[in-house]
Amino acid sequence: MEINLEPGLYIVAVSGGVDSVVLLDLLSKQKKLNLIVAHFDHGIRKSSNLDHDFVKELAYVRKIPFYSERIELGPDVSEETARIARYNFLETTRKNLAADSIVTAHHQDDLIETATFNIIRGTGRRGLSSLKSTKTIKRPLLLYPKQDLIDYAEKNNLKWFEDETNKDTKYSRNYIRHKLLAGLSRQSKNNFVDILSNSRKINHTLDLELNRQLIKHSSGNTLDKKWFIMLPHKVSTEIMASWLRNQGLGSFDRKTIDRSVIAAKTFDKNKQLDLYNKASLVIGINTLKITK
Repeated sequence: MEINLEPGLYIVAVSGGVDSVVLLDLLSKQKKLNLIVAHFDHGIRKSSNLDHDFVKELAYVRKIPFYSERIELGPDVSEETARIARYNFLETTRKNLAADSIVTAHHQDDLIETATFNIIRGTGRRGLSSLKSTKTIKRPLLLYPKQDLIDYAEKNNLKWFEDETNKDTKYSRNYIRHKLLAGLSRQSKNNFVDILSNSRKINHTLDLELNRQLIKHSSGNTLDKKWFIMLPHKVSTEIMASWLRNQGLGSFDRKTIDRSVIAAKTFDKNKQLDLYNKASLVIGINTLKITK
């Protein structure tokens, strides 16, 4: 297994599971990288302090600085709330230490699970390519299936902690992993990944064209209403989604987009639709406007 990262300072997200233990082992063997181990304890399990101590020891043995945080989310917390809390900690740590990027241990199986999860949630075409590397989050293991990570760990005599909540199918991702995707062959998974790769390329092309159209028909937080209401519904939903993202309102679902499009096309002037994060869509005579 190989990982290629540019020389720099990286925050390595380590939970103590086999995926992140393998990631840390691979990265620690590269002398050009400066690493910081970051561990986040959600406070979901009573035994989570054992994970913390294990990861701290991993960092100590490798002479890598260790940072951690624990919050008490409780056993009934939603997956989304836990995910947001974890990434907030990682991003805060990255900024405080002026690190280049966060590195996570997401692998090929995570890629497939996330796409399946997003399809079920109805997140649209972008949900097929949401798990990827970005400027501040690197995911160098996305090409490798979970079994390759397990094989590497066993071959190199690595130790790791198994989180018992990973088997609890009350969580959506666990249900997808253990019930929906467990029977897929490696070839089927490869086919799935090929589809996701093609979708990413198509999405990139579509996003470029949508942004070109927005440049023509919007200015700051206002959008040309007359142009927008003449668009077919499918096109207007894509334009609305891109516009909201450009306005810093990326956390929306399909219902919010549909409501926003209907309001933009049918509401009387000076009416407004409350969105989220204290933002509203204001309907004017000739313009649509996002206010915060």
